Amino acid sequence: MRLVLYQPDIPQNAGAMMRLAACLGVGIDIVEPCGFLLDDRRLKRAGMDYLDALDRRRWPGWLAYREAPHEGRLVLLTTAAAIPYTAFMFQPDDRLLVGRESAGVPEDVHDAADARLVIPLRAGFRSLNVALAAAMALGEAQRQLAVREAPEPT
Repeated sequence: MRLVLYQPDIPQNAGAMMRLAACLGVGIDIVEPCGFLLDDRRLKRAGMDYLDALDRRRWPGWLAYREAPHEGRLVLLTTAAAIPYTAFMFQPDDRLLVGRESAGVPEDVHDAADARLVIPLRAGFRSLNVALAAAMALGEAQRQLAVREAPEPT
C-alpha cells in the first residue's frame, strides 16, 4: 500500500503523513509541486527521525505520476464522494491519494481515481485535517487487511 500526497502545501501535515507512513510500513509518493521545500524544518520536525525509514518517491507532477506504471487501484479521499471509507474493501496494493489542504485535487485527478471515498462528518462540518483523514483511512485499510489475513480460529 502507498500513500500519495498530491501537491501538499502545509509542511507540518506532509511531515506527519510521512511519519505515519514510516510507522505503518506504507510507501509514500509526493506529487509535486509542493507548497514548501522538502528540506523544510517544519516538515522535518513533524516527521522526526522517522523520515529516514520511509519508502519515499518524488514525482515532478501529476502527468509524470499518472503515466508511470503502478500497481493497485488509485483510491481518492475526497469530500465529494458517496462511499464511506469504512464501507470500502481495501486491497494490499491500493494507493491512497489525498489532495492539497487548500484545494483538494482538480477534476482530472478526481476522474483518474479508481474509487472515491469520504469520511462522513456531522452536518455543517466541511473537512478534517488531511493528515488525520489519511491516518483514519490507512488505519481502516490495515485493520481490514489484518482481519482478512488472520488465521481461522481452531
